[in-house]
Amino acid sequence: MSTARHFASPAEALGYALMLHQNGRHAECGAVCRAILAVKPDHHGASFLLGVAAFTLGRFEESRRHFAVTIALKPDLADACFNLALLLRRRGRLAEAAALQARAIRLAPGQADAERIVALGAMLRELGRAAAGRAVLRRAAAQAPDDTEAWRESGHALRDAGEPGAAATAYGRAYSLDPSRTESLGDRLHAALSHCDWSTYDDLCRQVLAVIDSGRGITLPLLTLLIDTSAAQQDRAARHFHRAVVQPAAVPQAVATAPVARALGAPSGDGGRLTVAYLSADFHEHATAYLAAELFELHDRDRFRVVACSYGPDDGSPTRRRLEAAFDAFHDIRGCDAEQVQATLAAEGVHILVDLKGYTRHVRFDLLACRLAPVQVAYLGYPGTMGGDAFDYVIGDRFVTPPDHQPHYRERLVIMPDSYQVNDRRRPLDMPVPDRAACGLPPDGFVFCAFNAPFKITPSLFGLWMRVLARVPGSVLWLQQAGRDGANNLRREAARRGVDPGRLVFAPHRPQAEHLARYRLADLFLDSFPYTGHTTVSDALWMGLPVVTRIGDTFASRVAASLLNAAGLPETVTTSFDGYEALAVRLADDPATLAGYRRRLAAARTTAPLFDSPRFTRHLERAYRTMWDRHTAGLPPASFTVPSL
Repeated sequence: MSTARHFASPAEALGYALMLHQNGRHAECGAVCRAILAVKPDHHGASFLLGVAAFTLGRFEESRRHFAVTIALKPDLADACFNLALLLRRRGRLAEAAALQARAIRLAPGQADAERIVALGAMLRELGRAAAGRAVLRRAAAQAPDDTEAWRESGHALRDAGEPGAAATAYGRAYSLDPSRTESLGDRLHAALSHCDWSTYDDLCRQVLAVIDSGRGITLPLLTLLIDTSAAQQDRAARHFHRAVVQPAAVPQAVATAPVARALGAPSGDGGRLTVAYLSADFHEHATAYLAAELFELHDRDRFRVVACSYGPDDGSPTRRRLEAAFDAFHDIRGCDAEQVQATLAAEGVHILVDLKGYTRHVRFDLLACRLAPVQVAYLGYPGTMGGDAFDYVIGDRFVTPPDHQPHYRERLVIMPDSYQVNDRRRPLDMPVPDRAACGLPPDGFVFCAFNAPFKITPSLFGLWMRVLARVPGSVLWLQQAGRDGANNLRREAARRGVDPGRLVFAPHRPQAEHLARYRLADLFLDSFPYTGHTTVSDALWMGLPVVTRIGDTFASRVAASLLNAAGLPETVTTSFDGYEALAVRLADDPATLAGYRRRLAAARTTAPLFDSPRFTRHLERAYRTMWDRHTAGLPPASFTVPSL
């Protein structure tokens, strides 16, 4: 057997290859392993080491193939199972990865350190096997009680199981074990907000803000939208998060934009059909789908071809089937790595990729880190900057992203003429209205509605709501169900503020049509702050329910103001908590004005820009054409305002 030097046996050659690998000479190591396999194809040691070398060089698909061959040759080699599980998890093939990880732990329990057990627990959690995941993670925490990742992943499992209180405790333990892992601090705050436990709210907020301002650690971008932060602080947190978390998830081989653009061709500015791909995990029963379904249907097929890339579940729902029919091509990319996704987009001839997810739950960082198409756009899912260079544009409007906010975005701002948020005119409207008793509401009295997610409720906002109830006798506050602990916490907070806890009514989860029908029983919607309502406010306005909001200084705190202006009801936008409180109380005592607002909203369904989906689609298509024209002209992305039709 011969390579660059001679060896007496495959075993001697393998020893030399291992030495090369240990000295960082991975390409040479791979060459020796391939020479061994040329002489002895069933040499599992050479196949395994070749997989390791390929992985170290970033050749993940090649590495996957070699580990699969190794396992076929030697099924009881635990390290090969561990490594293949890691690679399959990277590709989103969680079920296969979890099975291999469990098999490896059974084969070599002595090699199953806490890190490997935690990885199995995480995979089971991501597969929705909450009980199994928690059992595995309990084992990890018992085996290594001082392992930060075991506690943090346990927090994730408890969060997903609907136990935010226990999750907050686990996150607190993780942070105490390793204060440098500041993301645990943010996780703890988010878990506490999710069940309305504000006992440590002020202290946690101070700590999170100190992390952002000092730049000494990671803060979860979504969390920064939920607390009192400036646009500059949100930008700073997003940039740090992108550098520390997103960039390391990128594939080593950068996707070259110039060759891709050449392969796609360049349609001229006044002709040529653009292919636009929408990327999301939310193409199912989800708020994003409820808003955007009609957009995909309304695209002008003479000028645009629309493609979906879905990495979320197929829930088999009517919404999923509608979305599949809305696109010219629908790709389920679960199990595909970033290179495969890029290849799919290139094969489809995609010119513009639109990410609908951003830094929200179930996002894939490996896809956010890459240049997958010549032009990339952030839209709808996340109200803020991504903090990196992969995205060229963010879709906004004059309210949520006024031009003077550009310094706080890495992306260029696209200013839509009405509202940035699309709406679906096929939203259910005619479901029978339930009676008050069926919803737990009193037979009479004013009903304030606040259906935004419980984690958007801050102590100061809740205090405002309680002052409103105190000033409007007989009124009730109708809230989204916050879980047993959350409801009890809110009742205690109401009592602490001198309000009868019985005046809080909780609405359980219902299918979309039934949920929308409930809005007709409410008299006035009280919006959240600083993370204002998005889909919930559009739902309320669609059902004719007036909304009181406060406009702030960041994207998330200005969305409801954008929606109200586009719906023709700017009078209910306030600029302070004092103004918000005064307006809510005044409207509760002014049925004539409220009735007039309801009539205006009923007319708005057919007249207002907020619900003019064809108009919105034409504006968005103008934006896409402008982006592509700049790209083909060799110009860098630049902010622009879309002219109004």
